[in-house]
Amino acid sequence: MSSVYFPLPVQKASFLHSSIGRKWIVAITGILLIGFITIHLLGNLSIFLGPEVMNAYAARLHRLGPLLWMARLGLLVIAGLHIFYTMMLWQENLRANPQKYAVRKSLETTICARAMRLSGLVIVSFLLFHLAQFTWKWFHPEYKEWVDCLGQHDVYRMVVSAFASPWVTGFYLLSVGLLAMHLSHGIGSLFQTLGLTTQKLRVYLERTAFLIAWIFFLGYASIPAAVFLKFLVY
Repeated sequence: MSSVYFPLPVQKASFLHSSIGRKWIVAITGILLIGFITIHLLGNLSIFLGPEVMNAYAARLHRLGPLLWMARLGLLVIAGLHIFYTMMLWQENLRANPQKYAVRKSLETTICARAMRLSGLVIVSFLLFHLAQFTWKWFHPEYKEWVDCLGQHDVYRMVVSAFASPWVTGFYLLSVGLLAMHLSHGIGSLFQTLGLTTQKLRVYLERTAFLIAWIFFLGYASIPAAVFLKFLVY
């Protein structure tokens, strides 16, 4: 009597451990990071409204106290997840077919796509430098003592003083330029991951991503440029 074989059901990989799940995590964390850089840019642009407005904005943020540090910690976790799962996807693609992957990447992708890992590493390095300079004030301890006529921390003077250095300005412009390149490809990838891209829409969405990315660049670069051109002085 022949035995009947009933195959055991294959356990499917969980969503978070699948390639699609990882792409969704990268996409969602990317959206949250874009939200942060948008809010951060709007806050930074208050410098053009004068020292009183910018210093008052900074003072309101610091009055948030523990909430501000919770937001910073949350941002760090989001950025860490974004980097971790991006690197996992890259290694997964490389392991799948390293030669084919290398050829395809070199022939079919843009320079923004090929520079994603490099731009990401420079952006992280810049973020740490930015925190050390303006938040922790490791490079210029005297920043802690600067206050305006209202007794508020003089963030306006601190920013103008920092961008008086050509090295700081150059690193800042390089970093926001790489950020724009990173966003140009990343935003386009978001549309694809979220299933919003079609063959007809692809070109328009890529152009939209490019436009948004370089609007961010112009916004962030406008501050050191204004300091260099003496539009912002203290």
